[in-house]
Amino acid sequence: MKVAFCTQDMARVDAHFGWAKNIAIYEIDPTGYRLLEAVQFNGEMFEDGNEDKLVPKIAAIEDCAIVYLAAIGASAAARIVAKKIHPVKVEQPEAIVGLCEKLVTLLAGSPPPWLRKALNKGAEVARNFDEE
Repeated sequence: MKVAFCTQDMARVDAHFGWAKNIAIYEIDPTGYRLLEAVQFNGEMFEDGNEDKLVPKIAAIEDCAIVYLAAIGASAAARIVAKKIHPVKVEQPEAIVGLCEKLVTLLAGSPPPWLRKALNKGAEVARNFDEE
């Protein structure tokens, strides 16, 4: 399952979705995790009201099942949920590695309902890829 993390420093989930300088994308399964890609954003991506800034960010996480973030606007939240991506808001900055380890533990045990639903997205993406 692919999971995205909105980050300014590539170490913690500490960024608003629309203002994130980076999105780190990890592959996570019951045996571990690995960084797949770090997508960087700059320039005019940070203007309030600039809905176009969301397009490349949504495209970057399109095949992710979950996105961790510090905050997200209503418009962006609606757009990612429509793509069956589960947003998870952290209350304070959290280490990406720690979140990955928690997900590995949950996946290896009995995942809660929200995570089982996200896993279905991961299986759907894999199925679609296999059919191509």
